Amino acid sequence: MKGMSERAYAAHAGLSRGAIQKARKSGRLVLFADGSIDAAASDARRAATTDPDQQQRAKGGTARQSTAAQRTPDANLTAPSISGPGDSSSYLKARTALTVYQAQERQIAIQKKKGVLVDRARAETLVFRLARQERDAWVTWPARVAAIMAAELSAETEKAAGDAVTISTGVLQRVLEVHVRDQLTALADLKVSLE
Repeated sequence: MKGMSERAYAAHAGLSRGAIQKARKSGRLVLFADGSIDAAASDARRAATTDPDQQQRAKGGTARQSTAAQRTPDANLTAPSISGPGDSSSYLKARTALTVYQAQERQIAIQKKKGVLVDRARAETLVFRLARQERDAWVTWPARVAAIMAAELSAETEKAAGDAVTISTGVLQRVLEVHVRDQLTALADLKVSLE
């Protein structure tokens, strides 16, 4: 056996045996002909093919912890960080932003499925259609109720005054139409905002 076994390489790399098995299956390890692991070549290949975030987590730390370790012993101040190929802070920020964005997308998709969130154009169309139906119902209302209201008012006035009083259905209908149209005109000035 020329190289290391999976267990030995796991101890060498500071990783679990399962992680080494995954790396072997995905081709991130260099193997000798006998199937043993070439440690030096595998370390280099894993470093090149594994993202910095995973490398930091595998070591049990984060990028912030490694910067905290750069403190000078005398003044207990943090040394200035040098941005370069080994610096993973911008990668971590981008990865965090991507994760947040994906979580927001999933939350929106779930809300759409539950019916909590609806399409804005569809909602505006439905509101407009409902408003038009209500307006049409109110426009035709005076013609439907004018005769009934005229008869009831005539009966009440006759009962109160004692004399026969006739209220014209046409006059009452025109009065009602004027007042209903005024009310609808006032309501038309209302603007619905879905923002």
